[in-house]
Amino acid sequence: MNKNCLFILKIVAVVILMVFSLETSCRAAHPSRYSIDMQYDSAQALVPEHLKADSKTRGVIISIAEFTDTRQVADKKVIGWVKELDGSKVSLFLKNDYLTRVVAYGVKEYLRKADYKVADKLVQWDLREGTIPKGKGRMIIGGSIDELEVTCWTGVFSNDYKANLKLTLVVADSANGKILYKGNVTIVSSKTDVSFSEGQLGHQAGIALSDAIEKVFEGKTVAQKMKEDFTQ
Repeated sequence: MNKNCLFILKIVAVVILMVFSLETSCRAAHPSRYSIDMQYDSAQALVPEHLKADSKTRGVIISIAEFTDTRQVADKKVIGWVKELDGSKVSLFLKNDYLTRVVAYGVKEYLRKADYKVADKLVQWDLREGTIPKGKGRMIIGGSIDELEVTCWTGVFSNDYKANLKLTLVVADSANGKILYKGNVTIVSSKTDVSFSEGQLGHQAGIALSDAIEKVFEGKTVAQKMKEDFTQ
């Protein structure tokens, strides 16, 4: 190996050490918490044909219930964590709204995308058949957030983002006080990126939420139960 090659290798080694030192020093004084926005974006949603409202179901009002948070966690305001370079974990919070409402608003937007008439105001329901609220809607849709963990393992040259989300969906006939359908879905979304930011964390959480909402309505059974009830 000639002297020029050795010189170049030394330069590369020095640059790598400088980048590592800079990254470590910048992340050493990490914040005490991170906060993100988590939103469902219906703009890119592809609604299956069997779910779309038709002439018989388009005018029937659907009420959306605020979801319940059934996660087994000590602090339900926490939705995940960031593993820092020094090995510490920093908690992750929502900053735009309560998680239970964020998920409910996502379901509402998706059903509007499917051309259903959805009531503006969220209602309260504990998902029991005996307590189904009677209101403007012929049908009420709610559910529970069973699992959610949004994480990031930070690194010098890359950052690993991951979001785990499990939802249960419950559809009920509010006029007759009867549960029509209950199903659940589990989503795992991940990616690796060279940059770290709260925006990246929020984006990953939003992808998991979008995938979960669209997947839980994907099967034909839930659409069939809804449309059968509408036409009775």
